[in-house]
Amino acid sequence: MLNVLKVLVLTVPLVLAVPSPAAYAQDPHAGMQHDAAKPGWTFMQDAAVFLVYNDQGSPRGRREVKVPNWWMGMAQRPLAKGGLTLNLMVSLDPATVGSQGYSHIFQVGETYLGNPLIDHQHPHDFLMQASAVWRRPVGHGIALTLAGAPVGEPALGPIAFMHRSSAAENPMSPLGHHTLDSTHIAMGVLTAAVDRGPFQIETSVFHGAEPDEDRWDLMDPGALDSWSVRGWYRPTDTWSLQLSHGFLKSPEALVEGDVRRTTASASWTKARDVGSTSLTLAWGRNHTLGGTYDAALAELTRARPSYALYWRVEATQVETDVLRTGTHLAGGGRKDAHVIGDGARDFVGAVTAGATRTLLRTRGWDVAAGGQVTAYAVPGSLSPFYGTQPWSAQIFLRVRPPARHRMFDTIMTRPAM
Repeated sequence: MLNVLKVLVLTVPLVLAVPSPAAYAQDPHAGMQHDAAKPGWTFMQDAAVFLVYNDQGSPRGRREVKVPNWWMGMAQRPLAKGGLTLNLMVSLDPATVGSQGYSHIFQVGETYLGNPLIDHQHPHDFLMQASAVWRRPVGHGIALTLAGAPVGEPALGPIAFMHRSSAAENPMSPLGHHTLDSTHIAMGVLTAAVDRGPFQIETSVFHGAEPDEDRWDLMDPGALDSWSVRGWYRPTDTWSLQLSHGFLKSPEALVEGDVRRTTASASWTKARDVGSTSLTLAWGRNHTLGGTYDAALAELTRARPSYALYWRVEATQVETDVLRTGTHLAGGGRKDAHVIGDGARDFVGAVTAGATRTLLRTRGWDVAAGGQVTAYAVPGSLSPFYGTQPWSAQIFLRVRPPARHRMFDTIMTRPAM
């Protein structure tokens, strides 16, 4: 916590001293301020449901049908010379994806039946977010935001993958999810932010442990033992740059030790005469007892009314032993381990290309069919388990309900209203 205060003391005066440039003509908070001036409540929602046939083409993969999904609602009203926003985000993943999640080779994170969950993307909790956000202008172009959430998103990492417009058509999580944006579901989050013009500084305290295996419980309470600081620079309405650092207290149940995470990202979204183009570049590093683990990602989506084309390129550093043996060996992964060493780490590469075709767009409903393929670059240490050139493929139906506008490229402290 002392480190957080030091960073704020050094950075907040810099933000307050920077003039608001005239080029920053489109304030991302403009809609929020406009609605906050209206009496009563304003509501909006968004959601996504993917019916996916998933073929993970590897001896460690599966063929299956899964239904990843989420729904998010927002309510806003004026309060104390500012605007109050209530966020609620839920998912039926525990039922439609299952307690083991969906097959996803090389993916590692959280647990299943008390063991490391490998080659699967874990399901999201039923309650993904429940937060209250209050933002008030305080003069000279400066605004203060305070947010609290029993389940929410601390100020750490790029925009979560399910909200990135560059990933909106892709039903699969990135391999670097647990290096970049896994904290989008955290327990007991308190956040404060200051913004002026294109600059924003946020800091959070929260409970660092990942959610447990009971996906239906409403929260997993614990001490506010972790912290983060994140800075944003949004010079125009098309560009968004982020740099963040955080301390996570024992985030993984089966991995001994704490994690220091650093991330950086740049996003560009451009609306065109018809459709839009979105790009995200992101890098993250987890510093753990077993060493450092890096992940880099590039995503691009070109969306038009009748179709969308997209791709994702990744390089993710993985813990080789857990993928080979199913046990965390690096850094004394087991609770009874006595030796802490620098475990084997290898980079896995993945290139995904996909497309969707609009089937129905009426009364606000958006239904599309799509497909994608992923090719992997496998290190020699893992090829006996996965093959030398594995592929995976998905065919899916994507449904979005009527929405005032889509909740793309949003974070907890900057609602989409």
